[in-house]
Amino acid sequence: MRPQNRINNPEKIDRLLIDKDLKDGKLVIVQFSDKLYTDKILAELNELCLEYDDNFSVRFYGHYQGSFDCKTLLKLPNIKALWLDCLLKVDNLEVLTELKNLRRLSLGVFELKETEILQANNLKNLKELIIGETRTKALNLQHLENYKDLNFLIISGHTKNIDVVGKLTELEYLGLNSISKVKLDFVNKLKKLKSLHFVLGGRENLDEIEENEIETLEIIRVRAFNSFKNISNFKKLKNLLIEDQIQLTELHFDKEILSLTDFKLINCKTFKSLTGLEKLSALNQLRISKTDINFDEFIKQKFPKSLDILAFYTAKTKIDKENKERLFKIGYIDGLERKTTNA
Repeated sequence: MRPQNRINNPEKIDRLLIDKDLKDGKLVIVQFSDKLYTDKILAELNELCLEYDDNFSVRFYGHYQGSFDCKTLLKLPNIKALWLDCLLKVDNLEVLTELKNLRRLSLGVFELKETEILQANNLKNLKELIIGETRTKALNLQHLENYKDLNFLIISGHTKNIDVVGKLTELEYLGLNSISKVKLDFVNKLKKLKSLHFVLGGRENLDEIEENEIETLEIIRVRAFNSFKNISNFKKLKNLLIEDQIQLTELHFDKEILSLTDFKLINCKTFKSLTGLEKLSALNQLRISKTDINFDEFIKQKFPKSLDILAFYTAKTKIDKENKERLFKIGYIDGLERKTTNA
């Protein structure tokens, strides 16, 4: 993910700063939390939308005193990247369908009424789409089947016709947030998928996911998740994060994963057993925090020669200091000193 610079409620547009940030490889988001934009500012932003690619974004969020009127968007016909999210209500959402240059869209309107909005022809040209949670669960995802260029997708809370995601052959990044009780076999059709993220929602396991090309996997606060027996199906995995899983008690790497370099196991308080680490021949960083793993037993196992950073935290200051010293004596650092030195 690119670094971002969010410019909040600007009274004037600093073109030099925006130009510098974009040339430095940042995503620039000019955002407004209320009706603080003037016609002059919108006209300047529209000029910048024409000049720059979709790494330059405009965002409208909040507007807590009322609803956001999408007619404002008619003054940004050149916009390529739009964040219309963290909003309770909007008026005239159909204006969104008139923005012919859109390539990136984040749509998060809680009181969304237009459940067929994804059928708009201009949205079929999107390459990135974030769909936020709404009160209604009737948003029709079936229209996504026509989004042939989509390579980045996050869906929060919507499951109607979610199987259609399996038809998005160019998809490289998929986030499934607050989603429960749906089968995951559609993921197996996504041959270009490199990054898969589960946040909130609920499911017991990922057993339906077969061998894949996924390089980054995150499982965060997923209710009832208690088993990860098919970890070896993620044979191309480079980065693994498992966080806030209160029912997961063990993980065993039963086959080699030659690419995994970074593994973080965070705040899984009933987790007791992590074994088979010697099969991770490229593992460089392992961070473990707030688990039920017995440290003395844990460090007796064989670790891969590639391991450089090994951090083990219990949230008890004295014990953490002792563990850090013991790990240092056998050749491991916790990585924090390196960050300080580099700074």
